[in-house]
Amino acid sequence: MKSFTLGGDLQVHRLGFGAMRITGKGIWGPPDDPEEARRLLRRVVELGIDLIDTADSYGPEVSENLIAEALHPYPDGLVIATKGGLRRSGPGQWPRDARPERLKEACDASLRRLKLDRIDLYQLHSPDNKVPYEDSIGALKELQNEGKIRHIGISNVSVEQLEQARAIVEVVTVQNRYNLEDRYSEDVLDVCEEPASHGSAPGPPGARPKSASSPGSHLPQAGSQTRAGHSSASHGSTTRRPPRLRSPGCWRARR
Repeated sequence: MKSFTLGGDLQVHRLGFGAMRITGKGIWGPPDDPEEARRLLRRVVELGIDLIDTADSYGPEVSENLIAEALHPYPDGLVIATKGGLRRSGPGQWPRDARPERLKEACDASLRRLKLDRIDLYQLHSPDNKVPYEDSIGALKELQNEGKIRHIGISNVSVEQLEQARAIVEVVTVQNRYNLEDRYSEDVLDVCEEPASHGSAPGPPGARPKSASSPGSHLPQAGSQTRAGHSSASHGSTTRRPPRLRSPGCWRARR
């Protein structure tokens, strides 16, 4: 299995595991069979997957707890990536909350649940229209300066938001929805393919959002795996895009 490097010092395989769907229906509450979920996580690592992507909102908290229960103490080389910036008000509900104080609380809680001293990759799950984006990113920078975060990633962003984040921190990953049916983030992907850019495309083809009016409408990240590639001049990952098929009516769209 081919590998690439995140942030210049985290080497991971191109195929990672997205741990959203190990929770209950509507990504709410525990799964019907928690032990089966733990067995799945252990099997993922046995098969050589060394990047597991989760979020505090998956469950909420359920996914992170299951990961720690199944895998802690973590094997050498396993990267746990998680996210903050969304709250849960019920099954299928994903209100945003990227206030700096909330992000710091969320990071501290993820550290406790995952039983980590530092999170290798912490990602802002989505921009919050009620909070200046620079303030949210600035909070992650403060957490990084405090040693709680190793690397910073962003998710569900536009090109403008990507550039805003880059002006404040080194962005090592961008996680936007992108698959055979959904090409809305084509422009973000193009930027990520430039030298020293990074990105990942979660979700299988066919999982479409109800609305595609803005990057933040593509929530939550759906699917059980994250696939990434890299351009020849990059330090980290950029999305390996599906082929640009030329069939009528296809593939210039966007998760």
